[in-house]
Amino acid sequence: MEISQSSQRILASLLEARTGQQITFNRRWRIDSALSSIMRERDFANVDQLVARLVAGRDPALTESVIEALLNNETYFFRDKLPFDLLFGGPVKRLEQARQREKRLSIWCAGCSTGQEVYSLAMSFADEKTRWQGWKIDIVGTDLSRRTIEKARAGIYSQFEVQRGLPVVQMIRHFDEVGGREWKISPVLRDAVRFEARNISDAPPHPGKFDIILCRNVLLYFSPEMKRLAFTRLSQAIAADGSLMLGAGETVIGLTDRFVSDPENRGLYVPAPGVGIGASPAARVA
Repeated sequence: MEISQSSQRILASLLEARTGQQITFNRRWRIDSALSSIMRERDFANVDQLVARLVAGRDPALTESVIEALLNNETYFFRDKLPFDLLFGGPVKRLEQARQREKRLSIWCAGCSTGQEVYSLAMSFADEKTRWQGWKIDIVGTDLSRRTIEKARAGIYSQFEVQRGLPVVQMIRHFDEVGGREWKISPVLRDAVRFEARNISDAPPHPGKFDIILCRNVLLYFSPEMKRLAFTRLSQAIAADGSLMLGAGETVIGLTDRFVSDPENRGLYVPAPGVGIGASPAARVA
C-alpha cells in the first residue's frame, strides 16, 4: 500500500522523538506491515488515515501502539550462537577467576526485546550447575517496549519461537508445554532473571554496576548523537574490568573514547583505561 512521504516523515519523527530510533530510508518498506494489525483493529483504510488521527493528538493510546509496532523487536534464543561461545569462552571465564572471592556476576542485556537473550544466558549458567554452585548470577534485561517486557516476564513462547535457535535438549530441560501450542520457561529460570521497561538513554538498572553488558543490534537505528549518549550510559554502568558486547554490525570507533577493542577477544569491547566503575575517580575519562 502506498504511503505518502509526509506520513513517512511524521512516523519517523515520532519514533525518533520518543525512542531515539530512526526509520532509515531502507527501512520504510516495513511501515505498512508493522502497522497492519492496528489498522485492522481501528478500521483505518490506510496508513495516511492513521497518521491523520495521530496528528490530531487526541488518542494517546494509539500513539503508544504505533510506537510499539514500529520498534524492531527481532530476537531468538542463542541468536547467532557464536557470540555466546565467545562470551563464555572469554569474559565469563576471565571474570570467574577475578570474582572468586565474592562469587557474583552481574549481567545486563540492554534492548532485550521479548527475553530470549536473557533466558539463553540463564540456561547457559544453569546447564553448568556444579561449576556455578554457590555463585549469585544476576541477569537483568531491559527494553523500552513495555509490551515486549511483559512477554519476557511471562516467559511463554510459541512453538516457532522455541524451535528458533533453541536445541531440543534445552527446550525439554527448561520449558514446560502449555496447551499443546506454547512453551513456558521453567519457574527456576524465570526466578533467576528480571526484566525492566527502560530506555538505554536512561539511568542503568539496579545494581548499576555490571560485569558484562550485552547491547546487540540496539544502536543500529540510533543517530550518532544518540549512540554517543548510549555509550556514555553504558560506560557509567560497567565494571572497570567488565566486557561489552555489541552486534556484529556495530562499533565504538568514531563514536566514543570510553570503550576500546578487547585485545584478547575480537568483537568485544572493554572500558578504556580509567573508565568504568571501580576505576580511580581521578583517572576516569570525562
